[in-house]
Amino acid sequence: MDGYLQSVRKQFEYYKSVGERTMDQLTDNELFWKYNEDSNSIATIVKHLWGNMLSRWTDFLTTDGEKPWREREAEFDNDIKDRAELLIKWNEGWQCLFNALDTINQDNWQTDVYIRNERHTITDAINRQLAHYPYHVGQIVFIAKMLKAEAWTSLTIPRGNTDEFNKEKFGSTDNKEV
Repeated sequence: MDGYLQSVRKQFEYYKSVGERTMDQLTDNELFWKYNEDSNSIATIVKHLWGNMLSRWTDFLTTDGEKPWREREAEFDNDIKDRAELLIKWNEGWQCLFNALDTINQDNWQTDVYIRNERHTITDAINRQLAHYPYHVGQIVFIAKMLKAEAWTSLTIPRGNTDEFNKEKFGSTDNKEV
């Protein structure tokens, strides 16, 4: 259990940092850009993540993850005012998640967790969100890469640099046994 929780925390922290390093590359206007009226801006995606995180992780072990106060449809209104509000929502959502993870222990590990009245193990509930949040972080990165084009700074190994990266990680690839 402890190893699993450490692993998922590390993954959630990684995807949070990917989103942050992406948004750091954008102007305020780019955070609110939409491809068309039917698509979401990065700000809207952040608002949806925030709403989902607050709903899923507030009272994680004791109440259904789809809270009666959640207004999911409103999460897709593009009405965040500025970068500061966007970052407040971003951080509030992630903090709610991390606080909830901190409440899980050996004594409550077998607790059933409900999302939309569907029973989950704690592992299943966490894995559900561990699939959901990176999906949306990937959307954030994709939109940013389109907006920045040649000005985009890669968050991982830049295209064309795999060999150089591997040499740094493994040393020379010459004469290595496979």
